[in-house]
Amino acid sequence: MAPIRPGFGNQDLCLLKRRSFLLLKLTAVVFAALLFCEFLIYYLVIFRCDWPEVKTPAHDSGRKTLKAMFLADTHLLGEVRGHWLDKLRREWQMERAFQTALWLLQPEVVFILGDVFDEGKWSSPQAWVDDVQRFQKIFRHPRHVQLKVVAGNHDIGFHYQMSTYKIKRFEKVFNPERLFSWKGMNFVMVNSVALEGDGCHICSKAEAELLEISHQLNCSREERGSGPCRDVPLLPASAPVLLQHFPLYRRSDANCSGEDAAPLEERGIPFKERYDVLSREASQQLLWWLRPRLILSGHTHSACEVLHGAGIPEISVPSFSWRNRNNPSFIMGSMTPTEYALAKCYLPHEATVLATYCVAAGLLAVLLLVHSGLLPSPFLFGWNLLRKFKTM
Repeated sequence: MAPIRPGFGNQDLCLLKRRSFLLLKLTAVVFAALLFCEFLIYYLVIFRCDWPEVKTPAHDSGRKTLKAMFLADTHLLGEVRGHWLDKLRREWQMERAFQTALWLLQPEVVFILGDVFDEGKWSSPQAWVDDVQRFQKIFRHPRHVQLKVVAGNHDIGFHYQMSTYKIKRFEKVFNPERLFSWKGMNFVMVNSVALEGDGCHICSKAEAELLEISHQLNCSREERGSGPCRDVPLLPASAPVLLQHFPLYRRSDANCSGEDAAPLEERGIPFKERYDVLSREASQQLLWWLRPRLILSGHTHSACEVLHGAGIPEISVPSFSWRNRNNPSFIMGSMTPTEYALAKCYLPHEATVLATYCVAAGLLAVLLLVHSGLLPSPFLFGWNLLRKFKTM
């Protein structure tokens, strides 16, 4: 009979305990990294954002001030160009950012300034349904929060790609209203893709709608009389906020600045009318017809602030997605019928999240090397160093 070596069972038990303890440490590191990068970081970053204060609050400001969020260019990927890992990563980022912002900031209305989808301009009916379902999951919201969406070129196509079918299926999901009035304020939501100015039936219809809104706004600024304003439904007398996907005409982003502006090497590149920005003519028409007090747009994926005409500000809202920039953000607006104040809320940087995962991976590697004996334990190394220091 073979001799039984004493202590063999104890050695196995010690080895099992060491491996179990290693597994516990590895699991703790992985769990902590996932918890921080996929959940906690959104609360830590967005918690620093706060609603700006209006300089001249309206009477009973608690009731009259409207809290509005403006975001742009979410670009939900489709079945053609959307890799499953890209979809998973970037759409989870937008979902966590949006849901965290809703919970922490409690906006009353959210405006998305176009390019909700990446492949709406060519997606099949079934792909469109799938994309819409993902959008509704990512941007779900309580019933008391209103969500308004403006069409972008990736939603319905550029001018020569768009069709009545694409516009109708977009408007079937998102309310087709062009004028939204609430708390004494008017918001005009423009289909800027249709402002080509070539007289096509879609463009003519869009221009006719804007002229009708212009007539309503002009009548609301004047007293109701016996003239052409007699039968026009009155709107709040406040100058409107213009919301659209394409920016109004500007030469380039050369005068834009800030950490989320276009890269320096791209700011001087001239914009192409009807592709990067609206044409001069369409821009002037919108300013003449609507006389807005503020304009917000998307499309460029970068931030910019410019002045038009008699000092009318336009804010280009950066993309909300990591797919388009490392430091996405959205605009927070505190608005009254006569005043407004805007602030920017940055989302977690993708580079920060990736760096955190790299640190966690490095820590996992150190734990494995220490366990295998290829690297001395940092605690043991420090203890030996301290003992040597004491004996000197």
